[in-house]
Amino acid sequence: MTTPWGYADFDEHEDLHFFADPASGLRAIIAVHSTHLGPAAGGCRFWHYAEDEQGVVDALRLSRGMSYKNAMAGLALGGGKAVILADDQRTKTPEMLAAFGKSVDRLGGRYVTAEDVGVSVADMVEISRQTKFVAGLPPEGGEVGGDPGPHTSLGVFLGIKAAVRRALGKDSLKGLHLALQGAGSVATGVALHAAAEGARLSIADVDAVKAQKLADAAGGQVVGTDEILTLEADVLSPCALGAILTEQSIPELRVPVIAGGANNQLATAADGARLHELGILYAPDYVINAGGIINICTEYLDDGDAGVVRQRIEGIPDRLEAVWSESASTGRDPASVADAMAQRLIGRG
Repeated sequence: MTTPWGYADFDEHEDLHFFADPASGLRAIIAVHSTHLGPAAGGCRFWHYAEDEQGVVDALRLSRGMSYKNAMAGLALGGGKAVILADDQRTKTPEMLAAFGKSVDRLGGRYVTAEDVGVSVADMVEISRQTKFVAGLPPEGGEVGGDPGPHTSLGVFLGIKAAVRRALGKDSLKGLHLALQGAGSVATGVALHAAAEGARLSIADVDAVKAQKLADAAGGQVVGTDEILTLEADVLSPCALGAILTEQSIPELRVPVIAGGANNQLATAADGARLHELGILYAPDYVINAGGIINICTEYLDDGDAGVVRQRIEGIPDRLEAVWSESASTGRDPASVADAMAQRLIGRG
């Protein structure tokens, strides 16, 4: 049996919780990586895994990513993540969500939950009936909150522009070719922002119908999921699930820039070095995709309005520039530089 300390992705995590409610069918994992800067905040992922241990690994990896993301965004939040282990039919009921809310509440505020893959704003409302330690609720009046996707998309778009400026010397995406992996909420926002600036889009998603719908809306073309990583383009923007940049896929890349909204894009730390050796500029995922958690933090801590959220998201390019500048001056790859920066911020550097 694998103990928590036996997982390769166990990285000085403070807590690892397992919750079960047989009556509702809930089986959930909550990982708390760090509370150095504040309560551990991160979304709840509802996903069917072939093996339960894959869910544990996801919770460990994603919670660490949230620690780094929140720290690099300058937020008074630590890092955590929840995973609800779905059955193969992805059955999700109000009773299951209520049981999850009670599980969050039992932690007494060490973990604050929000939306992630497979979870909606409506689900957060259901969960909030059982706990106050929840964000991403529908905004009221001029307040912030709601779906974090559009905020993540904006930050990713601004980060892409910063990467293009640094790597290609261009201030606009007009005429540039963007290879977009994904057609979900974040990918849709990125595509529409990029199309409005005149970018040419190639879009791939495992759901061909969603990919075509987005291509129609953004004036792009659909390509196969097996083509998107080998497409010749100016920017590759991974906006689906993670671990797509691997020892095998990296040599096949034909882009000078990688900047996207997916979490954990690098399969291993060594893959960041591989990109750097090939001269590919990489935007560390947890720096560029912080827009959603910025919105959630502002909502949860009640310390700003929509204008404040926008201003904080507009700081993402500056944070990326700080990473790239240190990378250029030290010769270390951007992913390693960002990790070291984040570790210092959470008291582990």
